Amino acid sequence: MGASTLSSGANQTVNPFDAIAERMELLASPMSENDGIRSFNDLYLAVTRAVGDDFANNGFEDPAFFSRLAPTFSNLYFDAVEADAAKRAVSRVWMPLFARRFGAGIAPLQFAISGMNAHINHDLPIALAAVSKELGYDLDRGSPHHRDHLRVNATLTRVMGEVKGQFETGIVRTLVGSLGTPGQFRSIERARSMAWTQAQLLVALDGEPFLTRQYLVGLGHTVGFASRTLLVRTG
Repeated sequence: MGASTLSSGANQTVNPFDAIAERMELLASPMSENDGIRSFNDLYLAVTRAVGDDFANNGFEDPAFFSRLAPTFSNLYFDAVEADAAKRAVSRVWMPLFARRFGAGIAPLQFAISGMNAHINHDLPIALAAVSKELGYDLDRGSPHHRDHLRVNATLTRVMGEVKGQFETGIVRTLVGSLGTPGQFRSIERARSMAWTQAQLLVALDGEPFLTRQYLVGLGHTVGFASRTLLVRTG
């Protein structure tokens, strides 16, 4: 997959989603079908490709913001994969998924939603705050980059509806009613809205390292607990 560009007047912004998707494809190739990380990676890859298409088709008002956010955000997932491969400690928010990635009686959809929980509720606010600081942006609601953030919700919901069927095998069919409904997709939209608020709080805490650490510790505990509850055996 070659790198594409987005034209915007005299400027051209390289589509960052191409490289991210390539890396996910490489990660998936040696993973077995019963690997919970593979389940999440497959869903994340489908979303990445779809958002990348939107990006390439001038679907963002502020492509410069997303060109930095996309790799900053995805690298937090890749960091967890690399830490696990190197036998290093994985972040507490990712530990439930990595520890139970081959757990019997856990459906693929559970793994996928657990990964989304860790990535959206914990990693996304960190990435948003980091990129806003790097670029000197405010995280005002109603700004062009916030409207782009909301546009991703529609793409995410559409992709989840399209790929849900690949997870509906065996016992996972009993979960679709509770985990794969439009209501669950709306909860992801709410999580992304809360991630924006959490990023605003992190920006407000900039310059207060102790308070920032305490906030992130609390957030990590909350998100990690939610992931553990998502990974209960169903059979």
